[in-house]
Amino acid sequence: MANVTVIGAQWGDEGKGKLVDWLSNRADVVVRFQGGHNAGHTLVVGNQVFKLSLLPSGVVQGKLSIIGNGVVVDPWHLLKEIETIAAQGVAITPANLVLADNACLILPIHRDLDQAREAAAQNKIGTTGRGIGPAYEDKVGRRAIRVADLADRAALEAKIDRLLAHHAPLRKGLGLPDFDGAALLAELEGLAPKVLAYAQPAWRLLDAEVKAGRRVLFEGAQGALLDVDHGTYPYVTSSNTVAGQAAAGSGLGPKGPGYVLGIVKAYTTRVGEGPFPTELTDEVGQHLGTVGREFGTVTGRSRRCGWFDAALVRQSVALNGIAGVALTKLDVLDGLPKLKICTGYTLAGQPIDYLPAGLKAQGQLQPVYEELEGWAETTQGARSWRDLPANAVKYVRRIEELIGAPVALLSTSPQRDDTILMRDPFQD
Repeated sequence: MANVTVIGAQWGDEGKGKLVDWLSNRADVVVRFQGGHNAGHTLVVGNQVFKLSLLPSGVVQGKLSIIGNGVVVDPWHLLKEIETIAAQGVAITPANLVLADNACLILPIHRDLDQAREAAAQNKIGTTGRGIGPAYEDKVGRRAIRVADLADRAALEAKIDRLLAHHAPLRKGLGLPDFDGAALLAELEGLAPKVLAYAQPAWRLLDAEVKAGRRVLFEGAQGALLDVDHGTYPYVTSSNTVAGQAAAGSGLGPKGPGYVLGIVKAYTTRVGEGPFPTELTDEVGQHLGTVGREFGTVTGRSRRCGWFDAALVRQSVALNGIAGVALTKLDVLDGLPKLKICTGYTLAGQPIDYLPAGLKAQGQLQPVYEELEGWAETTQGARSWRDLPANAVKYVRRIEELIGAPVALLSTSPQRDDTILMRDPFQD
């Protein structure tokens, strides 16, 4: 059976948490491979709601869960999240949670820099202010503190000094006070035993699991259109969010990620700043936001809403090698008399069928729409294809045609079991 990589095929917030939780039943190991605690997954299991930011969704089902080296980890947040989920009755121990010992840490100095930059910027990126971007900068700049460094006081002290040498002029330029390196060292030494209890060479464990025939589910954060290379730059996140990162961010070889499942909403949303060709600011946009409960899991910020953009998802299918998609939140469209799908754009009066790299060009795109009939019946809670209204089936089929990928799964509510399986990714 193939491994499966789940990625968001739009701007994130597509409902990956529920689908990863649902697919975890078929997996043995769940791996988070990029991002930080700026990404949030909400899982609804019976009467319980679990809100995860760093922990892989598999922990709720007791699956072996791995936080890979591609993730930047706030150790304070990690310990707090473990404590919160444990209080909800989920046992988390080093036996079912592994933290890559070569993952880089997010520190308070990163959060300070992130928030100060965003406050001072004229053209805001719309970050969560949690330090993710500056942490990745230090990682690439080869001055980051990694999980393994927590076990070596001498190395930790030297690395803090090096880090402060870089950050001191940045802080001064932004009007921030001097940072207390001694206090940071003391804090890290205090939490080190708790964090190191989960740390080991994750790549080695993952290699052994794959060789033993275990099925692995790779869980992405954010969405492909927020990828630092392929997204709406600079209004993107600071990591690669495309499926190819599953290999690099976990330490498994490039064949390991297997079947790529793209998660796609039945409409489009975006949080934060940046281009959004199909954005709606009218009553329909308000309907999508209200009925779809479009508020960020991590920040609580309202999401911008718009019609389904098939051109963007078609591009995402190509960038990620998507074999099939999971379509979520179809029920949010219930009751709308007319629906629109963006099939392409015009740019300066000329047709264009992809998202160009230039920010100016992205902002000038005019969507070209195809109109379809809506449906009055409810799709919420449908668990088989025959339960869907005829026009809902037509809508799904048209999406498949336009994006060039089949719908493998259809989600009709936040509940785990309200999922229609058309193709099992683990069997494909």
